[in-house]
Amino acid sequence: MGKIIAISNQKGGVGKTTSAINLAASLAVLEYKTLLVDADPQANSTSGVGFDPKEVREGLYECIIGNRNPQDLILETETPNLFLLPTNTDLVAIELEIVNLPNRDYMMKAALDKVKDDYDFIIIDCCPSLGLTVINSLAAADSVIIPVQCEYFALEGMGKLLQTIKLIQEHINTNLDIEGVLLTMYDPRLKLGNQVVEEVKMHFQNMVFNTIIQRNVKLAEAPSHGKTIIMHDAVGKGSINYLNLAREILQRNNLTKISDENRTMSFTDEETDFNEA
Repeated sequence: MGKIIAISNQKGGVGKTTSAINLAASLAVLEYKTLLVDADPQANSTSGVGFDPKEVREGLYECIIGNRNPQDLILETETPNLFLLPTNTDLVAIELEIVNLPNRDYMMKAALDKVKDDYDFIIIDCCPSLGLTVINSLAAADSVIIPVQCEYFALEGMGKLLQTIKLIQEHINTNLDIEGVLLTMYDPRLKLGNQVVEEVKMHFQNMVFNTIIQRNVKLAEAPSHGKTIIMHDAVGKGSINYLNLAREILQRNNLTKISDENRTMSFTDEETDFNEA
């Protein structure tokens, strides 16, 4: 049975979609069959792996609303072992359509459960909000990765996100783990970036991935070509960063010879009370 990992942060511009695409691609090239689920109405994951959202007639929306089997709509990408459940702008309306349904929090889970056994990993690119779509994503997931950019106001809004995750752990998905906090957009030349790294590690300690995603031109331009960083610049810094992240996740899940034993998988009350000012 595959592991479902949601990548979520309600704050935009933190490298969420970039991380979803390239973590999925890295797991795929490490020979783990991986499904990337685009759960963001902006459809950036769909375009980021080479598909035009305007030409996507059926995708995640139809799986949730129309009860379509995801396997019938999944697309094969040019990255070996990487598959996509696409989306388009129809997903914008989904929260209004499901808000009064009794099973509204579990509709994405019901859809993904149909294909969970077919993949080693399923990576969900969540939308930048804390609405029903994100709740559905976290209800379907086994764990969540929280990307945090190494910039000013990096931790802005984190308290609300952590509180949302804690509520989901308590009331909707008691099996939801915290896979880790991922530092992104790091520039080692900037004093501010180093200060943010220190602050995040001080607060979240062993919840923070050892791998840090550095700022990289090739990484930034890859989506404009509809390519993952693996296909766009296989030996560059961006590829190395995300391959290292993939290996670290494999280690933490005991899927490699090296295991990570000093790990906590949920936030304490003190951590969710983080001061956002």
